[in-house]
Amino acid sequence: MKEKDLLFKQIFDTNSKKIFHLCYGYTGDEDAANDLLQETFLKVWQNLDKFRNKSLISTWIYRIAVNTCLTYLRSEKRQAKDELTDNIIESRPEEFSEKNEQVALLYKSISQLEENDRLIITMVLDELPYHEIAEISGISEGNLRVKIHRIKLKLTELYNQHARI
Repeated sequence: MKEKDLLFKQIFDTNSKKIFHLCYGYTGDEDAANDLLQETFLKVWQNLDKFRNKSLISTWIYRIAVNTCLTYLRSEKRQAKDELTDNIIESRPEEFSEKNEQVALLYKSISQLEENDRLIITMVLDELPYHEIAEISGISEGNLRVKIHRIKLKLTELYNQHARI
């Protein structure tokens, strides 16, 4: 194997699960998420020699994935999916415990956030460091912390509304 092939395989193995999770969060569809994952890593492969190490490679890949997802959403003219929770429930045949119901409510609440807020909270849930999230989202770390606080308040409000239904 060539050096670039080995490097790419390592990059893919390290980042593919998080990128799939991000794509799935945007689409709510496993097949679409897999397509977007492949498209993202095709772009990574094609542009790997252009990566300049000004940021972490994971940050660079997240940016590519976010742009790929946003382009997909615009081309499909998709809205945030209220059915996202239903899709998650239908794809998991096991019995639902209270925790599963809470997770489903959380995803339903997240699906109702604005695009940028969904992106930020997805990265928080993926436990990306705040400095990386700030770099990907293009805002300062201080503003990011305020934004995350507001997103959490909004999520709590949405979650509580769904829980009452």
